[in-house]
Amino acid sequence: MDYLLIMTICVAFVLLCIFFYYVPFLLWISAKVSGVSISLIQLFLMRIRKVPPGIITRAMIEAHKAGLKTLTRDELEAHYLAGGHVERVVHALVSASKANIDLTFQMATAIDLAGRDVFQAVQMSVNPKVIDTPPVTAVSKNGIQLIAKARVTVRANIKQLVGGAGEETILARVGEGIVSSIGSAENHETVLENPDSISKLVLRKGLDAGTAFEILSIDIADIDIGKNIGAVLQMDQAQADKNIAQAKAEERRAMAVASEQEMKAKAQEARAKVIEAEAEVPKAMAEAFRNGNLGIMDYYRMKNIEADTSMRDAISKPSGGQSKPIK
Repeated sequence: MDYLLIMTICVAFVLLCIFFYYVPFLLWISAKVSGVSISLIQLFLMRIRKVPPGIITRAMIEAHKAGLKTLTRDELEAHYLAGGHVERVVHALVSASKANIDLTFQMATAIDLAGRDVFQAVQMSVNPKVIDTPPVTAVSKNGIQLIAKARVTVRANIKQLVGGAGEETILARVGEGIVSSIGSAENHETVLENPDSISKLVLRKGLDAGTAFEILSIDIADIDIGKNIGAVLQMDQAQADKNIAQAKAEERRAMAVASEQEMKAKAQEARAKVIEAEAEVPKAMAEAFRNGNLGIMDYYRMKNIEADTSMRDAISKPSGGQSKPIK
């Protein structure tokens, strides 16, 4: 009997838990006390549609207390089923209403479904955000390198959050503007004296067009002097010219060596031909003797002439600074 009673109590407890899960009676009382009109049947149907009644009810209570009377349960359910963050959207709508920012429910849900934090965007509209740019390196016209850091104060542009570019685009455009401004300066001293000229020039370019932000100010936080790029480039050019000149000189030297070798080869070829011709002289003389075209006296006269020529050559070539005496 006791066992049956315990089973009955357990079954009753389970059924009661199931009833209060599908029919959140306490949540309905909380909504009624807060002035939100919602029925138990609608809360039960939310469970059937896999929509958490707690999130929808708390969001409706918050909107009602903030004075957002036009916000309906169907709209909140539809946004939840679409994969949106209902609580974040309601927080953003309440904050925008208190800050007098024109933000409709359709715009807020579109921003939320686009993947952006709509509540953070509203906060950024009220309290602008400061973005520090990474060091931007640029070179002025006199060849001096400058390294600048800037702080960009931006405010969220609610109307451009859907489809607008993010912080990376703002940083890239600001960096491009700083490089352009420094590059157009005649010398680096002008930039160091008036760093605000950079921010003024960059602001005039409208860098926030097509982005989800509105640039309020660009402040140059720091400027450092880097390398003398002009001098480095001149040194590199001089070194390159030197290498080119050395290469051309080496080419000319190689051509001269080749020409000398060619001339030596031709001289050796000529000497070979002379030696070959001289080797034919005795044969020609012998042939002349046999044919009677050359006599003995002619032969001796030719030998005397050769001896005389050799003597003259020896006299004309001094050895050790003095000529050798003729014995």
